[in-house]
Amino acid sequence: MSTYFNYPSAELQKELSSIAKKMATPGTGVLAADESNGTMGKRLASINVENTDANRRAFRQLLFTVPKEKLEGLSSVILFDETTQQKCDDGKSMIEHIKELGLVPGIKTDKGVKDLFGSEGECTTQGLDDMDKRCAEYKKLGLDFAKFRCVIKIGQNIPSYQAIMENANVSARYASISQANGLVPIVEPEVLCDGDHDLDRCQKVTETVLAATYKAMSDHHVFLEGTLLKPNMVTPGMQCAKRATPQEIARATLTALSRTVPPAVPGIVFLSGGQSEEEASINLSHINQITDIPKPWNVSFSFGRALQASALKAWGGKNVQAGQEALLARAKINGLAQLGKYHGDGKATGAAGESLYVANHQY
Repeated sequence: MSTYFNYPSAELQKELSSIAKKMATPGTGVLAADESNGTMGKRLASINVENTDANRRAFRQLLFTVPKEKLEGLSSVILFDETTQQKCDDGKSMIEHIKELGLVPGIKTDKGVKDLFGSEGECTTQGLDDMDKRCAEYKKLGLDFAKFRCVIKIGQNIPSYQAIMENANVSARYASISQANGLVPIVEPEVLCDGDHDLDRCQKVTETVLAATYKAMSDHHVFLEGTLLKPNMVTPGMQCAKRATPQEIARATLTALSRTVPPAVPGIVFLSGGQSEEEASINLSHINQITDIPKPWNVSFSFGRALQASALKAWGGKNVQAGQEALLARAKINGLAQLGKYHGDGKATGAAGESLYVANHQY
């Protein structure tokens, strides 16, 4: 194995690490607003709003035009490609509004999952072929980071070595291409919550997947100080009869991360994985309350459904102010959870307490 390779230039290292550190500011996290048009259509259908360009733009405008003086708990926003071309009612681009809020704008660069031939229903992620060109264009638009989701399934004979290694290498290649174009990569190896597996099984799979991912990142010479990790929390499968407490989830999750994620990584931002808004916030807070397992990284959130569910329902296609107030409230709660200071009782009513689980979730 050759040990002759080049790190990014000192200038690029400084740029990437500066962006990553800003995204990992304590007390903040990431708003994932990168749903595809099809997924956004399902969200709009849940409130009886038609899936049109105008309605998708209207909801995202709501998210990105909240009063700056009231905004707490967010550092950055992930966009879908369509949104990078859209303008708000005042003629300014969505990206301009995000920057005016003091947030870092980024972009989803994967093109969805595809069946992995020869496997037992496993998958790989598309989007590498033209990624270099797209990343260069996104950087010119003023975007500073990227996100790319890979998916691992748990079953009787899976995940397979084939699927683990394929997705690890795809993630690493994406990360290196992103960094070459000045974009901080959020690496997302999601272990799905579908199945009847227990907490211990999820922890072991998560550890194995993360270990393989960081081995591949090393092989591809990814500059870890200029990256973030977006993993699943360690939870029992949604069909598992034995549920876990927030304390058990927190300890299993942090144990898995401490065994696999290098301390050079500045931030870990969890996906919500079908948890309700309230569950995701409580579990995040419990993770940050643990003191006997070292946390060399900022441990935070990158929630989509678990930040938007209440806002979407409050908006209902008409009430912008109500939608924005719901978003601001949830963002503040998650900012407190990142600091380990949220003490909800898990009995939230309305949209915040509703399950957001979608079987075999794709977006």
